[in-house]
Amino acid sequence: MTDTAAHHQIIVGVDGSVSALHAVRWAAREAARRHLPLRLYHACVLPPAAPHVAKESREGVVEGLIEQGHEWLRAAEWEARDLAPAIEVHRELRVGTASALLIEQSRHARLVVLGSRGLGGFEGMLVGSVSVALAAHGHCPVVVVRGHTPQDPPPEGGPVLVGVDGSPVSDAAVAFAFEEASLREVGLVAVHTWTDMSVGETWSVLPFDIDYDAVAEDERRLLAERMTGWREKYPDVTVREVVLRDRPVRGLLKEAESAQLIVVGSRGRGAMTGMGLGSTSQALLHHSVCPVAVVRPAVR
Repeated sequence: MTDTAAHHQIIVGVDGSVSALHAVRWAAREAARRHLPLRLYHACVLPPAAPHVAKESREGVVEGLIEQGHEWLRAAEWEARDLAPAIEVHRELRVGTASALLIEQSRHARLVVLGSRGLGGFEGMLVGSVSVALAAHGHCPVVVVRGHTPQDPPPEGGPVLVGVDGSPVSDAAVAFAFEEASLREVGLVAVHTWTDMSVGETWSVLPFDIDYDAVAEDERRLLAERMTGWREKYPDVTVREVVLRDRPVRGLLKEAESAQLIVVGSRGRGAMTGMGLGSTSQALLHHSVCPVAVVRPAVR
């Protein structure tokens, strides 16, 4: 497979959990929409050799782990083919940790899809460490499938929701969100938030009262300007612009009840340089009621 061809695939992490099967189903539908092949990966962590463990015992454990991994992959492939018979499906087992494997393979993918929490997650965890690691360090957009299940599907025709803060990473998220809305033939809701704190910090050294109505109007105008080019590129997508005087997470979660996907940049304007994930994307991974797509800057 050439490097260019490899970028035209969707990758899913498989670990035998119910959450991973939800991710496989989501990814199979996405692969069908995009006419892309689906590649299923399982990372198998093998026990190290130890002086007090008989060689035959360790070999038996290793064989069992590898066979279990292949069984999980076969089950995931069956789910994908049953849901989207026309797509091309590949499965692959590699030795190593899931985070390291999927971060490396994300260099060669259009999209990586993960369940919110795997078999290794602690009871009560809202999102697993692998999902957070991929969202922070992956080389392509990462979707963490949260909220809706096959028994609790997303609202029919629900929109794609995107957070907009004007940063370069946010612009990449907007591009991905418009593409998704167009593929799904649904509307897009663009949410921009602002708070008293962000405005107050700017003007606190000056002896002026703040006209919050004027600030809100400015924020609406800025959002509309940012949407103009995308509206022209995707005339088939109906856009609703929402400007809220609120924190980003609260604002997005308010609008998420009817959405089928939330799209955000990995970190916004307020995040410190070098951070893999900002506070907004992290919070949504933990609390969103629907799948979350985290889009990082393009670095290959």
